[in-house]
Amino acid sequence: MIEITMVEPTVALYGPSYDQTVEVLDEVIRESGARYALLLDRKGFVLAHRRALWASKPPPLDSLATLVANNAAAIQALAKILGEAQFQEQVHQGKDVGLFLEETGSLALLVIIFDSSAPLGRIKLFGKRAAKLLAKIAAEATVAPDKLGIDSEYSEGASALLDDLFGTSS
Repeated sequence: MIEITMVEPTVALYGPSYDQTVEVLDEVIRESGARYALLLDRKGFVLAHRRALWASKPPPLDSLATLVANNAAAIQALAKILGEAQFQEQVHQGKDVGLFLEETGSLALLVIIFDSSAPLGRIKLFGKRAAKLLAKIAAEATVAPDKLGIDSEYSEGASALLDDLFGTSS
């Protein structure tokens, strides 16, 4: 028998934490001149993303997130081999497009995609500022399986409703 395990995000952004994240990503784009800003968890899930109004449609975000998360993991392994605890940031620049990656705590990654018109210094400045804010938001939104917010009163009430629905009693 083959056992299938679902991989799920480590961070769940809902309500106020999602709204705060989107505000931070919007500010990064506005202040830095970047095309796109994304918050990913380290497993490669897109937690939130924004794009500049003038930017074209972004590349496939799921593929981008998976590749970035895998690349970040490989770079961290390389840092350890070289005797560093970690590399805080990564910058990849091509002729027309660049990618800036900053850790946002131990759970998530900030990705900023920019073109040649956005100065790298601005990308780094606003990226680092955003990473600090996003690290706090991500830490507060961490999914802890043993703490899903389901208390015993809720559990007992749900069981009673199911018993009534199916005509069984415990």
